[in-house]
Amino acid sequence: MYTEFYGLKGEPFLLTPDHRFYFESRVHGQAMAHLMYGLNRGEGFIVITGDVGAGKTTIVQHLCATLDSRSIAPAHIVTTLLTGHELLRMVSASLGITDIPAEKDAVLRRLQVLFEQLHREGKKALLIVDEAQNLSAGTLEELRMLSNFQVGNMSPCQIFLIGQPQFRETLANPDLEQLRQRVIASYHLGALSPEECGLYVNHRLRQVDWVGDPVFHDDAMKAVFVHTGGIPRRINTLCSRLLLLGFLDNLHAFTGEDVARVAADLREETGGAFVQPNGHHPAPAPAHANGNVLSDRIDSVERRLDHQEKSLRRIAMGLAEIMLGPERSDRD
Repeated sequence: MYTEFYGLKGEPFLLTPDHRFYFESRVHGQAMAHLMYGLNRGEGFIVITGDVGAGKTTIVQHLCATLDSRSIAPAHIVTTLLTGHELLRMVSASLGITDIPAEKDAVLRRLQVLFEQLHREGKKALLIVDEAQNLSAGTLEELRMLSNFQVGNMSPCQIFLIGQPQFRETLANPDLEQLRQRVIASYHLGALSPEECGLYVNHRLRQVDWVGDPVFHDDAMKAVFVHTGGIPRRINTLCSRLLLLGFLDNLHAFTGEDVARVAADLREETGGAFVQPNGHHPAPAPAHANGNVLSDRIDSVERRLDHQEKSLRRIAMGLAEIMLGPERSDRD
Protein backbone atom coordinates (compact mmCIF):
# COMPACT_ATOMS: atom_id res chain seq x y z
CA MET A 1 0.00 0.00 0.00
CA TYR A 2 2.59 2.56 1.06
CA THR A 3 4.90 1.92 -1.91
CA GLU A 4 2.46 3.57 -4.33
CA PHE A 5 1.68 6.31 -1.82
CA TYR A 6 5.36 7.32 -1.62
CA GLY A 7 6.20 6.50 -5.26
CA LEU A 8 8.62 3.71 -4.35
CA LYS A 9 9.52 0.95 -6.81
CA GLY A 10 9.40 -1.76 -4.14
CA GLU A 11 9.37 -2.38 -0.41
CA PRO A 12 12.59 -1.08 1.13
CA PHE A 13 12.30 -2.79 4.50
CA LEU A 14 11.48 -6.42 3.79
CA LEU A 15 12.56 -8.83 6.53
CA THR A 16 13.83 -11.46 4.07
CA PRO A 17 17.61 -11.19 3.54
CA ASP A 18 18.47 -9.71 0.13
CA HIS A 19 22.06 -9.09 -0.96
CA ARG A 20 20.91 -6.20 -3.16
CA PHE A 21 20.29 -4.22 0.04
CA TYR A 22 23.71 -5.00 1.53
CA PHE A 23 24.98 -2.03 3.54
CA GLU A 24 28.70 -1.69 4.23
CA SER A 25 28.67 -0.58 7.86
CA ARG A 26 31.84 -0.78 9.93
CA VAL A 27 30.87 -4.13 11.47
CA HIS A 28 29.58 -5.62 8.21
CA GLY A 29 32.74 -4.50 6.44
CA GLN A 30 34.83 -6.19 9.15
CA ALA A 31 32.84 -9.41 8.80
CA MET A 32 33.34 -9.36 5.01
CA ALA A 33 37.07 -8.74 5.51
CA HIS A 34 37.30 -11.86 7.69
CA LEU A 35 35.52 -13.94 5.05
CA MET A 36 37.78 -12.63 2.29
CA TYR A 37 40.81 -13.37 4.46
CA GLY A 38 39.60 -16.96 4.74
CA LEU A 39 39.21 -17.24 0.99
CA ASN A 40 42.73 -15.93 0.44
CA ARG A 41 44.16 -18.36 3.00
CA GLY A 42 42.26 -21.25 1.45
CA GLU A 43 42.26 -23.46 4.53
CA GLY A 44 40.71 -23.95 7.95
CA PHE A 45 37.53 -22.46 9.34
CA ILE A 46 36.21 -18.89 9.55
CA VAL A 47 33.62 -18.29 12.28
CA ILE A 48 31.15 -15.39 12.13
CA THR A 49 28.60 -14.94 14.90
CA GLY A 50 25.93 -12.30 15.48
CA ASP A 51 22.59 -11.69 17.12
CA VAL A 52 19.33 -12.59 15.38
CA GLY A 53 18.69 -10.01 12.65
CA ALA A 54 22.24 -8.61 12.65
CA GLY A 55 22.66 -9.28 8.91
CA LYS A 56 24.73 -12.47 8.82
CA THR A 57 22.81 -14.10 5.97
CA THR A 58 22.82 -10.89 3.94
CA ILE A 59 26.61 -10.80 4.21
CA VAL A 60 26.83 -14.39 3.03
CA GLN A 61 24.52 -13.67 0.08
CA HIS A 62 26.56 -10.59 -0.82
CA LEU A 63 29.75 -12.65 -0.72
CA CYS A 64 28.28 -15.38 -2.94
CA ALA A 65 27.02 -12.77 -5.42
CA THR A 66 30.53 -11.31 -5.79
CA LEU A 67 32.56 -14.55 -5.97
CA ASP A 68 34.42 -15.49 -9.13
CA SER A 69 32.62 -18.65 -10.29
CA ARG A 70 35.67 -19.56 -12.35
CA SER A 71 37.72 -20.22 -9.21
CA ILE A 72 35.20 -20.82 -6.41
CA ALA A 73 32.39 -23.41 -6.23
CA PRO A 74 30.21 -22.20 -3.33
CA ALA A 75 27.67 -24.22 -1.37
CA HIS A 76 25.47 -22.39 1.14
CA ILE A 77 23.46 -24.60 3.47
CA VAL A 78 21.18 -23.63 6.33
CA THR A 79 21.31 -26.29 9.00
CA THR A 80 18.65 -27.61 11.28
CA LEU A 81 19.21 -30.38 13.81
CA LEU A 82 21.22 -32.70 11.56
CA THR A 83 23.34 -35.70 12.37
CA GLY A 84 26.85 -35.82 10.99
CA HIS A 85 25.82 -38.24 8.24
CA GLU A 86 22.82 -36.08 7.28
CA LEU A 87 25.02 -33.01 7.10
CA LEU A 88 27.50 -34.75 4.81
CA ARG A 89 24.68 -35.73 2.48
CA MET A 90 23.38 -32.15 2.46
CA VAL A 91 26.88 -30.86 1.71
CA SER A 92 27.15 -33.34 -1.17
CA ALA A 93 23.82 -32.24 -2.64
CA SER A 94 24.73 -28.54 -2.28
CA LEU A 95 27.95 -29.14 -4.20
CA GLY A 96 26.01 -30.72 -7.05
CA ILE A 97 26.50 -34.42 -6.36
CA THR A 98 23.56 -36.53 -7.51
CA ASP A 99 22.66 -40.14 -6.60
CA ILE A 100 24.31 -39.70 -3.20
CA PRO A 101 25.26 -43.07 -1.61
CA ALA A 102 23.59 -44.18 1.59
CA GLU A 103 26.77 -45.21 3.42
CA LYS A 104 28.88 -42.48 5.02
CA ASP A 105 32.21 -43.82 3.79
CA ALA A 106 30.86 -43.86 0.22
CA VAL A 107 29.67 -40.25 0.61
CA LEU A 108 33.14 -39.22 1.73
CA ARG A 109 34.70 -40.95 -1.27
CA ARG A 110 32.32 -39.13 -3.62
CA LEU A 111 33.28 -35.82 -2.01
CA GLN A 112 36.97 -36.64 -2.47
CA VAL A 113 36.36 -37.35 -6.16
CA LEU A 114 34.49 -34.07 -6.52
CA PHE A 115 37.28 -32.08 -4.83
CA GLU A 116 39.83 -33.63 -7.16
CA GLN A 117 37.68 -32.77 -10.18
CA LEU A 118 37.30 -29.15 -9.02
CA HIS A 119 41.06 -28.96 -8.49
CA ARG A 120 41.67 -30.06 -12.08
CA GLU A 121 39.30 -27.30 -13.21
CA GLY A 122 41.23 -24.73 -11.21
CA LYS A 123 38.46 -24.38 -8.63
CA LYS A 124 38.10 -24.66 -4.89
CA ALA A 125 34.99 -25.66 -2.92
CA LEU A 126 33.59 -23.15 -0.45
CA LEU A 127 31.17 -24.55 2.13
CA ILE A 128 29.12 -21.97 4.06
CA VAL A 129 27.18 -23.45 6.97
CA ASP A 130 24.49 -21.05 8.23
CA GLU A 131 22.68 -21.38 11.58
CA ALA A 132 25.68 -23.34 12.85
CA GLN A 133 24.45 -23.00 16.44
CA ASN A 134 22.07 -25.88 15.66
CA LEU A 135 24.94 -28.33 15.13
CA SER A 136 26.03 -30.76 17.80
CA ALA A 137 29.66 -31.34 18.72
CA GLY A 138 29.52 -34.69 16.90
CA THR A 139 28.20 -33.11 13.70
CA LEU A 140 30.85 -30.39 13.82
CA GLU A 141 33.46 -33.10 14.13
CA GLU A 142 32.26 -34.51 10.81
CA LEU A 143 32.86 -31.08 9.26
CA ARG A 144 36.34 -31.05 10.69
CA MET A 145 36.99 -34.33 8.88
CA LEU A 146 36.20 -32.52 5.60
CA SER A 147 39.02 -30.08 6.37
CA ASN A 148 41.39 -33.07 6.46
CA PHE A 149 40.87 -33.71 2.75
CA GLN A 150 43.84 -32.86 0.57
CA VAL A 151 44.48 -32.67 -3.16
CA GLY A 152 48.22 -32.62 -3.62
CA ASN A 153 49.46 -30.44 -0.80
CA MET A 154 46.40 -28.18 -0.76
CA SER A 155 43.10 -28.15 1.12
CA PRO A 156 40.33 -28.44 -1.48
CA CYS A 157 37.52 -27.09 0.72
CA GLN A 158 37.22 -23.85 2.69
CA ILE A 159 34.54 -23.81 5.42
CA PHE A 160 32.71 -20.81 6.90
CA LEU A 161 30.61 -21.33 10.04
CA ILE A 162 27.91 -18.69 10.57
CA GLY A 163 25.79 -18.72 13.71
CA GLN A 164 24.17 -16.96 16.62
CA PRO A 165 26.21 -15.99 19.70
CA GLN A 166 25.53 -19.31 21.47
CA PHE A 167 27.59 -21.03 18.79
CA ARG A 168 30.68 -19.81 20.62
CA GLU A 169 29.59 -21.85 23.63
CA THR A 170 29.36 -24.92 21.38
CA LEU A 171 32.87 -24.32 20.10
CA ALA A 172 34.12 -24.20 23.69
CA ASN A 173 33.21 -27.89 24.08
CA PRO A 174 36.36 -29.79 25.16
CA ASP A 175 35.62 -32.42 22.49
CA LEU A 176 36.12 -29.81 19.76
CA GLU A 177 39.74 -28.93 20.53
CA GLN A 178 40.92 -30.16 17.12
CA LEU A 179 38.30 -28.06 15.33
CA ARG A 180 39.21 -24.95 17.36
CA GLN A 181 42.81 -25.36 16.24
CA ARG A 182 41.57 -25.17 12.63
CA VAL A 183 39.76 -21.83 13.17
CA ILE A 184 42.00 -19.26 11.52
CA ALA A 185 39.78 -16.21 12.22
CA SER A 186 36.53 -15.35 13.96
CA TYR A 187 34.39 -12.23 14.28
CA HIS A 188 31.26 -11.22 16.16
CA LEU A 189 28.88 -9.04 14.14
CA GLY A 190 27.61 -6.22 16.33
CA ALA A 191 24.95 -3.54 15.88
CA LEU A 192 25.04 -0.40 13.75
CA SER A 193 26.11 2.87 15.33
CA PRO A 194 23.58 5.74 15.66
CA GLU A 195 25.05 7.46 12.59
CA GLU A 196 25.11 4.22 10.57
CA CYS A 197 21.50 3.57 11.50
CA GLY A 198 20.38 6.70 9.63
CA LEU A 199 22.65 5.91 6.69
CA TYR A 200 21.22 2.38 6.59
CA VAL A 201 17.63 3.65 6.43
CA ASN A 202 18.50 6.04 3.58
CA HIS A 203 20.48 3.34 1.77
CA ARG A 204 17.56 0.92 1.70
CA LEU A 205 15.17 3.65 0.58
CA ARG A 206 17.46 4.62 -2.29
CA GLN A 207 17.46 1.03 -3.56
CA VAL A 208 13.76 1.47 -4.38
CA ASP A 209 14.13 4.88 -6.07
CA TRP A 210 13.29 7.04 -3.07
CA VAL A 211 13.49 10.74 -3.96
CA GLY A 212 12.93 12.29 -0.53
CA ASP A 213 9.31 11.34 0.15
CA PRO A 214 8.88 10.63 3.00
CA VAL A 215 11.30 12.80 4.95
CA PHE A 216 12.91 11.43 8.12
CA HIS A 217 13.69 14.31 10.48
CA ASP A 218 16.87 14.03 12.56
CA ASP A 219 14.93 13.20 15.72
CA ALA A 220 13.14 10.40 13.81
CA MET A 221 16.45 8.83 12.79
CA LYS A 222 17.71 9.06 16.37
CA ALA A 223 14.50 7.47 17.60
CA VAL A 224 14.85 4.60 15.12
CA PHE A 225 18.24 3.77 16.64
CA VAL A 226 16.99 4.13 20.20
CA HIS A 227 14.04 1.80 19.64
CA THR A 228 15.95 -0.86 17.66
CA GLY A 229 19.38 -0.94 19.24
CA GLY A 230 20.88 -0.66 15.76
CA ILE A 231 19.93 -4.22 14.74
CA PRO A 232 19.11 -4.20 10.99
CA ARG A 233 16.09 -6.53 11.08
CA ARG A 234 14.53 -4.54 13.92
CA ILE A 235 15.15 -1.37 11.93
CA ASN A 236 13.38 -2.96 8.96
CA THR A 237 10.41 -3.99 11.10
CA LEU A 238 10.05 -0.56 12.67
CA CYS A 239 10.50 1.43 9.45
CA SER A 240 8.10 -0.75 7.48
CA ARG A 241 5.41 -0.10 10.08
CA LEU A 242 6.34 3.57 10.14
CA LEU A 243 5.73 3.87 6.39
CA LEU A 244 2.42 2.08 6.83
CA LEU A 245 1.47 4.60 9.50
CA GLY A 246 2.45 7.40 7.14
CA PHE A 247 0.17 5.97 4.44
CA LEU A 248 -2.74 5.65 6.85
CA ASP A 249 -2.30 9.14 8.34
CA ASN A 250 -1.22 10.86 5.09
CA LEU A 251 2.22 11.76 6.48
CA HIS A 252 5.11 12.83 4.27
CA ALA A 253 7.54 13.60 7.10
CA PHE A 254 8.30 11.60 10.22
CA THR A 255 9.30 12.84 13.65
CA GLY A 256 10.72 11.12 16.68
CA GLU A 257 7.23 11.09 18.17
CA ASP A 258 5.90 9.15 15.16
CA VAL A 259 8.66 6.56 15.58
CA ALA A 260 7.94 6.24 19.30
CA ARG A 261 4.23 5.62 18.60
CA VAL A 262 4.98 2.81 16.17
CA ALA A 263 7.61 1.30 18.50
CA ALA A 264 5.05 1.30 21.33
CA ASP A 265 2.60 -0.56 19.08
CA LEU A 266 5.25 -3.16 18.25
CA ARG A 267 6.13 -3.68 21.91
CA GLU A 268 2.46 -4.17 22.69
CA GLU A 269 1.93 -6.64 19.83
CA THR A 270 4.97 -8.72 20.80
CA GLY A 271 4.18 -8.79 24.49
CA GLY A 272 7.06 -6.43 25.17
CA ALA A 273 9.59 -8.38 23.06
CA PHE A 274 10.52 -5.40 20.87
CA VAL A 275 13.41 -3.27 22.07
CA GLN A 276 12.74 -0.70 24.76
CA PRO A 277 14.13 2.85 24.44
CA ASN A 278 17.06 1.81 26.64
CA GLY A 279 18.09 -0.73 24.01
CA HIS A 280 17.24 -3.79 26.12
CA HIS A 281 14.58 -6.41 25.71
CA PRO A 282 11.83 -5.63 28.24
CA ALA A 283 9.75 -8.02 30.27
CA PRO A 284 6.33 -8.90 28.78
CA ALA A 285 3.97 -5.94 29.08
CA PRO A 286 0.23 -6.03 29.70
CA ALA A 287 -2.07 -5.30 26.78
CA HIS A 288 -3.00 -1.65 26.34
CA ALA A 289 -6.55 -0.81 27.33
CA ASN A 290 -7.18 1.03 24.10
CA GLY A 291 -5.85 -1.78 21.88
CA ASN A 292 -3.34 -1.46 19.10
CA VAL A 293 -3.58 2.01 17.59
CA LEU A 294 -2.13 1.06 14.21
CA SER A 295 -4.41 -1.97 13.88
CA ASP A 296 -7.39 0.26 14.66
CA ARG A 297 -6.34 2.63 11.87
CA ILE A 298 -6.02 -0.24 9.40
CA ASP A 299 -9.52 -1.44 10.33
CA SER A 300 -10.79 2.09 9.89
CA VAL A 301 -9.23 2.38 6.42
CA GLU A 302 -10.69 -0.96 5.38
CA ARG A 303 -14.17 0.12 6.51
CA ARG A 304 -13.77 3.43 4.67
CA LEU A 305 -12.69 1.69 1.47
CA ASP A 306 -15.61 -0.72 1.75
CA HIS A 307 -18.00 2.20 2.18
CA GLN A 308 -16.50 3.99 -0.84
CA GLU A 309 -16.80 0.83 -2.95
CA LYS A 310 -20.48 0.48 -2.09
CA SER A 311 -21.07 4.15 -2.88
CA LEU A 312 -19.37 3.84 -6.27
CA ARG A 313 -21.44 0.74 -7.02
CA ARG A 314 -24.70 2.64 -6.28
CA ILE A 315 -23.59 5.56 -8.48
CA ALA A 316 -22.70 3.18 -11.32
CA MET A 317 -26.07 1.47 -11.06
CA GLY A 318 -27.81 4.84 -11.12
CA LEU A 319 -25.93 5.93 -14.24
CA ALA A 320 -26.75 2.63 -15.92
CA GLU A 321 -30.45 3.12 -15.24
CA ILE A 322 -30.34 6.64 -16.68
CA MET A 323 -28.54 5.49 -19.82
CA LEU A 324 -30.83 2.52 -20.32
CA GLY A 325 -33.98 4.52 -19.68
CA PRO A 326 -34.73 5.45 -23.34
CA GLU A 327 -34.09 1.89 -24.49
CA ARG A 328 -36.53 0.58 -21.95
CA SER A 329 -39.14 3.12 -23.12
CA ASP A 330 -38.67 1.95 -26.75
CA ARG A 331 -39.05 -1.68 -25.74
CA ASP A 332 -42.19 -0.84 -23.78
